[in-house]
Amino acid sequence: MEMAMRSAMHRVGAVALGQLLLCGPPGPDQRQQACPCGQTAPYRELRARRILTAIGEVELLRPYYLCPGCHRGQFPFDLQLDVENQDLSPGVRRMLSVVGAEAPFDHGRQQMQLLAGLAVTTKAVERTAETLGQDICAHQQEQIQRALQLNLPVIVGDPIPILYVQMDGTGVPVTKTERTVGKVEGQPARTREVKLGCVFTQTAYDKEGFAIRDPDSTTYTGAIETAAEFGKRLYAETQHRGWSRALKKVIIGDGAEWIWNLADLHFPGAIQIVDLFHARQHLWEIARLLYPGDDAHQRQWIVRHQPKLDEGQTEKLVGYLRSLQAPSPEMTAALRKAADYFERNAERMRYPEFRRQHLFVGSGVIEAGCKTVVGSRLKQSGMFWTVRGANAIIALRCCRLSSRFEDYWEARRA
Repeated sequence: MEMAMRSAMHRVGAVALGQLLLCGPPGPDQRQQACPCGQTAPYRELRARRILTAIGEVELLRPYYLCPGCHRGQFPFDLQLDVENQDLSPGVRRMLSVVGAEAPFDHGRQQMQLLAGLAVTTKAVERTAETLGQDICAHQQEQIQRALQLNLPVIVGDPIPILYVQMDGTGVPVTKTERTVGKVEGQPARTREVKLGCVFTQTAYDKEGFAIRDPDSTTYTGAIETAAEFGKRLYAETQHRGWSRALKKVIIGDGAEWIWNLADLHFPGAIQIVDLFHARQHLWEIARLLYPGDDAHQRQWIVRHQPKLDEGQTEKLVGYLRSLQAPSPEMTAALRKAADYFERNAERMRYPEFRRQHLFVGSGVIEAGCKTVVGSRLKQSGMFWTVRGANAIIALRCCRLSSRFEDYWEARRA
């Protein structure tokens, strides 16, 4: 009964909305429209079309103008309603973008039928979500260019006690046409790396001195792109978040070289911290290398040497690793590589000093972001993406999870 009542109300609402969208002939002062070719397009007639709205399909009757010079037709009312070259109203496109960003496109089609009573195709969900995502991407590129040209509006506000930037990468399965050279010689890579960054603030810590992230302060940005392009993207995001007003600025990441190259280039002077848990993983890799298949000796080795890392005594750890005698050239090279890693990041591993400042020493926020923003939507079983499609959905999800979706629609109305 209630579903039948909803359908009846939709039908009545569609009739009412259709009446509101019926335009009469334009007045004497609206009989001409400027044409992009430089000439004037006179009014010709009223033309009708049907569009799908949030309450069902309605007929839209509006004036049609035709330029005698370039023969280009215009429907100014379509532009005003944001339905130019669209069969879907803004309200329907908004709903499709939400379901398309959250779940597989066919599942989104089913949700639209069940929850909104609207029959749409799977392709319509996919096309709408990706189109809006690409539009968000275009707006982001404009913001990036303004940031690089120092042309962003000055955001006045209170000083930010601590502002964090974290970044990481995660793979997304791509179609065969998007695959690049893989790590295995002669084999293409089945995934492409999404570089993801997040920005958040901290103003407090708990009784034990551990940092507490400010609620709802995390924003995300990311894409499948080069490290250089991603660095500009993340720089623009930090400027938008008030980087210049931050009293303390912190960069956290794993030991990937591209992360620290971007930190030095775009965020000079910031405190740099290598994620403690990634550093511990490197120690475990050494333990497994020294005692393959011997869990007991591996744990004993970790108990003896992990305190050097946790207590910031990286130089002692490096000296010990370099003093080890390896039985093979391969193990010697692996130990040298491990020692180089800890030596290169020694200043980023002063964990007792960071803890005294009540700072985060782990990259859990961006690790969770990789799963929430990217993994839960783009890495489901059987999914393969084009770079363009993946970037569109990533942009859409970053926009929603950063609580900027409403701002995006307000900008469209302006």
